[in-house]
Amino acid sequence: MPKVEIYTWSRCPFCIRAKGLLTKKGVEFTEYCIDGDEAARDAMSVRANGRRSVPQIFIGDRHIGGCDDLHALESAGELDPLLQ
Repeated sequence: MPKVEIYTWSRCPFCIRAKGLLTKKGVEFTEYCIDGDEAARDAMSVRANGRRSVPQIFIGDRHIGGCDDLHALESAGELDPLLQ
């Protein structure tokens, strides 16, 4: 299984929803909670092609995007193949 990483804010409802989907699927992930840490947000933005919103999700070397992007992959049946 490829490494899954997610940048979050602790009280962000979209972050909680994205983590919930990953947890429901039994996916282990590394969470980077960047509440108020502008240096960490800048580093995330570089990895995320300039996107500064949270969550930002990565599977392996692939930038997935945010919560809606993750759920769209799940709805299309494209998430499971990325996780294998």
